[in-house]
Amino acid sequence: MTYGEIKEKFERSKIIPEKEKELLKNLKKEIEILGPINPLAFEELKNITELYNANENQIKDITAAKENIVKILEEIDEKSRVLFLESFEKIQHNFSEVFQKLFNGGKAKLSLLEPENPLTSGIDIQVQPPGKRPRSLRLLSGGEKALTAIALMFGIYMVRSSPFCVLDEIDAPLDDLNVARFLSILDEFRNNTQFILITHNKKTMAKAESLFGVTMEEAGISKVLSVELKSA
Repeated sequence: MTYGEIKEKFERSKIIPEKEKELLKNLKKEIEILGPINPLAFEELKNITELYNANENQIKDITAAKENIVKILEEIDEKSRVLFLESFEKIQHNFSEVFQKLFNGGKAKLSLLEPENPLTSGIDIQVQPPGKRPRSLRLLSGGEKALTAIALMFGIYMVRSSPFCVLDEIDAPLDDLNVARFLSILDEFRNNTQFILITHNKKTMAKAESLFGVTMEEAGISKVLSVELKSA
């Protein structure tokens, strides 16, 4: 307080010693409760303030990074949904066409079990061989299941083909008629894809341009034989 403030205060009020002593006593108690004076308090406050500001900036950076990541994930999810649905429609169309060629008729359809969540949804396969009612895969014969799987495989393959394709015993469950249908599908792709088939089927081997086999003329000694049928 300034001298003027003190003079003005005491000119308007009368000092009562007992009251002032009691006030002084209470002030001393409050000072004692505060404890000893810490001469480093300002320095500690400065350090704590700097640490707080640094942590606050880090929190802001992390929050901003989280928001960016969430935004990127949402964009990726949306693009993935679009790409998946586009590919799914193409596969569905191809699957239906190949199925009809392999079965010489009939119908086949792919559908999403949860259309609202295509990226996590299961896929239902509905097939109807010619002359039969629509049925699930579990009710098909072994050969029909194999042909349906082949149709689905080529339906997917037509969307993203490759120069090489390895098929392991894919014709094992098929009878001679269905093997011929399967080989006719291979003919449609042979100009763009080289197929390597592991098979024991004579019809499939007769269709090949080259044959590679393993024989054991002597016990414990394997020998690889090859035949070029295209030039034969």
